[in-house]
Parts: sequence; structure tokens; C-alpha cells
Amino acid sequence: MTKIGIIGTGMLGEAVGLHLLKSGYALSVFNRTKSKTENLVKNGATVVNSPMDIAKNSDLVITVVKDAASVKQVSFENDGILDGNHDGLVVADMSTVNPSSAKEISKKFQENGIDFVEIPVMGGPNVAIDGKLVLMASGNKDAYETHKNIFETIAHKNFFLGDSGAAHSIKLAMNLQISMLALALSEGITLTRKAGFEPEKFLEILNSTYFKTGMSENKAHNMIKNSFEPTFMLKNMTKDLGIINEAAKSFNADLPMAKLASKVYQDAVEDGFGEIDYTGILAYLKKISDN
Repeated sequence: MTKIGIIGTGMLGEAVGLHLLKSGYALSVFNRTKSKTENLVKNGATVVNSPMDIAKNSDLVITVVKDAASVKQVSFENDGILDGNHDGLVVADMSTVNPSSAKEISKKFQENGIDFVEIPVMGGPNVAIDGKLVLMASGNKDAYETHKNIFETIAHKNFFLGDSGAAHSIKLAMNLQISMLALALSEGITLTRKAGFEPEKFLEILNSTYFKTGMSENKAHNMIKNSFEPTFMLKNMTKDLGIINEAAKSFNADLPMAKLASKVYQDAVEDGFGEIDYTGILAYLKKISDN
């Protein structure tokens, strides 16, 4: 069976790894903070000391790290993936990065004889643990096809989108939707409260209409209870909005709402809301509305 390595065992990387272990795959893991690998090790993963060791011991390496700079670090710096290169090695990046950075990373891997696939996903650790993610892939199609069974284990829906950069372009567009939905829902709740009504009635009516969303049905009731246990941290959404605006500029696209959303989320992070769920933007709006 294919040997898999995961570099980056935060919330998403851990959940993907646990599902792969449950599905019977041999898994090695690396994270700079070793304590974040403990749950995976308890469930049968092997922890190693560097990205190089991950590459040496794997047929498929999946990177799930913060940003493009982190992908480059674990890939190309000392004791990185390149130092563990061997015949047949495939690298698949699940991080969220600028499409131009994805193309640059892909090119460098190709120059070193390593097949590279971009596999950003939609869905948090709560669905990753059961293999219910939605996966968007681009890059080396042969490499994607070789390990398609693994990608289909990770995600119940897979979309191969073409050349390098394509998957991340769609991923950024998807995360833009999420950030806007969280803002619209939070502002609706805030307006309802300020009008003197309980937000439950707003949600009941909203969810009776065409305009309901998965967020309004599944997350909003926790939001109005001020429960913001993170599945995707607000600071990470802020980071992604920055990438979205960088990508828009490179594509010569004017996205005025993305710029405004970026500022609101950045203000929330600076005000101390970064470590909660991205839907905690509601808590920030409540604070500034009550001032």
C-alpha cells in the first residue's frame, strides 16, 4: 500500500491524517511543534524529525502548512523535501496559497524531478475526520491519477481543474464566499439584535427561504450563543483575504468587497479576536456596535 507522509499536523492536517490511518494507510508525520503529532502517533502514525525524513519514507507527501513561504521552507530549505527525493516521489500541497506562488513551487519541484499536485480542500477538520472534504486539484495530472484513490479517500468529491494554479484560484474564490457569508450573517444578527428582536427569529425566517446557507443552518445557532470553537481560525481567514486581494491584483481584477472584508477581519485580529473561529467576526461586530 502507498506510504503517505503529512507535513503540518494542525487541525486540518491532523484530521486528514487520522482518517487516512483509519482507512488503513501507513502514515509518517512531521510538525515543527512535536506535541501536535501526539494524537496521530497514538493512532498508529510514525513521527519523524524533518521534512526530508518524510520524503524518504513516503510515496506521497502531503503538505498542510500556513502559507507559500512555509511550503517553500519545508520543501526547499535544508532537510527539506528535496533532500529526501527518490524515484516516484509525489508531493501534494493542501495549503492555501496564491496561484502564482503555486506555479513557482510546482516549477521548482519539476526542475528537481518531483511530480507536484495542488490539492486545496473545502471543509474543516470536523468533516475531514470522516473523509467528507471537497478537493480541488491541479498540476501534474498523471501524478493525480496515480494517487486518485488516496485523494478520494480524503474527499468525497474531487475536481481536477487543469494546469498548476487553477485549484488555488478556485479555492481563493471559495474562501471569499465564506468570508462574505460570515460577514453578512453577522451583520444580519447584529441588526436584528439592535432592532430589539431575538436573532433566533431572524434565523428561522432566513432558513425558510431560498437565501439560507449551510452556515446559516449549521453554524449560526452557535454564533448567537457566542460559541466560536475554531474549525478555521479568524486569523487564518484574515490571512486568506490578504492572499485573495494579492491574487486579484495580479489578475487585474477589482474586488471592492474583498478589500473591505479584509480590513474588517484585520481590525478584528488586531482587537484580539484572531484565535477564535472565523464566524467570531460576529463577536467583533457586537463589540464595535456596543461602543
